[in-house]
Amino acid sequence: MTIQITQALIPAAGRGLRAYPKTKYLPKPLLEIDGKTLLQRNIEILRDELFIKDITIIVGYEGEQIIRRFGSGESFGVTLRYLKCDDPEIGLARGILLAESLFQKPFITVLGDELYHRGNHHELLKVFDDSVQALCAILTTNDLHQIKKNYSVQMNDGCISALVEKPQKIENHWLGCGTFVFTPEIFTAIRNTPASPRSGRIELIDAINLLAQAAKNVRPFHLTGQYFNINTVDDYNFTQYKIRAERFANCKVSVVIPAYNEEASIGFVVEDFKDHVDEVLVVNNSSHDKTAQVAATAGARVETAKLIGYGDTIRYGLDRAIGDILVVVEADHSFKSRDLSKLLEYLKDADMVIGTRTTRELVEQGTNMRGPVRWGNVLVAKGVEALWWGQQPRFTDVGCTYRALWRETYQSIRPLLKGVGPELSPEMMIAVLQVNKRIIEVPVSYHKRLGGESKHSANYFKISQTALRMLQTILRQRFQ
Repeated sequence: MTIQITQALIPAAGRGLRAYPKTKYLPKPLLEIDGKTLLQRNIEILRDELFIKDITIIVGYEGEQIIRRFGSGESFGVTLRYLKCDDPEIGLARGILLAESLFQKPFITVLGDELYHRGNHHELLKVFDDSVQALCAILTTNDLHQIKKNYSVQMNDGCISALVEKPQKIENHWLGCGTFVFTPEIFTAIRNTPASPRSGRIELIDAINLLAQAAKNVRPFHLTGQYFNINTVDDYNFTQYKIRAERFANCKVSVVIPAYNEEASIGFVVEDFKDHVDEVLVVNNSSHDKTAQVAATAGARVETAKLIGYGDTIRYGLDRAIGDILVVVEADHSFKSRDLSKLLEYLKDADMVIGTRTTRELVEQGTNMRGPVRWGNVLVAKGVEALWWGQQPRFTDVGCTYRALWRETYQSIRPLLKGVGPELSPEMMIAVLQVNKRIIEVPVSYHKRLGGESKHSANYFKISQTALRMLQTILRQRFQ
C-alpha cells in the first residue's frame, strides 16, 4: 500500500571544503546556479512535485545565513524548522540523528548540495509502500567517474542488495543520488553502523547498506533528467554551464550604450548591434547635439535623463534594460558587434564577461590604447588580481567598457555600485568578486573612435584623472 508522506529533511550543515573558495564565507547549499540557490531548488522539488510543506533543515557551517535567507519558509509556501549541528565535522549520518525525535513516520531526505534538473521526483512515492524500509534514487549513467564520487548500488530481484560509498570498482551503470525515503529504522541503522575506515566517520550509505543486507527491503527509484552533485568548484562551474547553456537561446539580450554628444558615431553603433540583440538602449545624458534623434532613427530605444556622469549613465541603462543578458558598449564605435558572440559564449560559463583591449594584435592603429595607457591598464589590473588573490581573478584591463553579464548578476552587485564616472568599470569587476561570482576576461578588438574625442582619455591629463579615480575606487573597495 502506498504511504502518504508529509515531512522532509534537508541536511545542509557541512563545511564544503572541497568547494573553497566559493564556500569560504557561504554554506554550500546557498551557492546559486542560474540565479537560484541549490537549497531553494530542492525546497521547490519537495513543495511542487511531492507536495511536502513540512521541511526540516539541518544547519551548521554559516547556518545563520540559511536561516536569515529562508526564515519560516512562508515566502516559499512551506513551513521550515531548523536543527543546529554544532559540529559539522561529525558527518552526514550523525547529523541526521539530530532529527530523530521529529520523524516518527516515513520521511523524504534530499541532500542540500545537489541539483536535479527536469527530473521525475513526482513519481517517487509511487514505488514506496509499507514493506519498504528505505528508497534510494539512482540514475543510469555512462559517466563512471561520477559513480566513484558518489555511491554505487547492486541489485537483486528488484531490490538493492548492496551500496558502496565512493567505490573503487564499478560493476554497473547505476549512480547513487542524494534523494531518499527513510523509515525511522534509519536512525537505528546509523547507531549500529561502525565508522568508515576511509573517512573515520559513520557514513549514511554504510547505514543504508546495513538495512539492505539485513532486511532486503531497500529499493531503488529510477531517476530521469539531469543530476549534479556539487562537491568542488569544477562541479559548480560545470553545473552552471549546463543549466545556462540549455536556456541560452531563449534569453533576451539588451545592449546598453551610454552617450553624451555622440551624434557622429551613435547611429553606426546602433546599426551595428541592433540585428544581433533584442534591444539597443541608448541612454542620452542630456546631450547638446542630435545624439537622441540619430539613435532613435537608427532603431534604438532612447531614454534621455540628466545624469551625473559616465558611470551613472551606465547604471541608469542597466536598471532599465529588459534583457536577461545585459551588454555594455561604447557610443564611439570603438567596439564592434563581431565580438559580441565571444562574450556571450563565455557568459554560459561565467557571471560576467569583460573585454580586454590589451591584446596588441586586436588594437587598431590610431586608438588611445598606446604604450602608457596599455601598460597602465595592465599594471592596475594585476594589482586588482593581487588584492583579490583568493578569488583567483585574471585581468589585464580595468577600463574596457565592453562587457556582458546576467541580469541576476547585476542585481546582486547593484547595491555595491557607487561610481558615477569611469571608475564604475573596475568597480563592477570588483563587485562581482565581492559577491563571490565568476568573472572571465576575453580579448576584443579595439578600434579608433568615430568623431569627437574621449571624455576620459583624450590627453594625458584626462588619462591621469581617470586613473586616479579608478585607483581610489579600487583601494577603497579593498581596504574600507
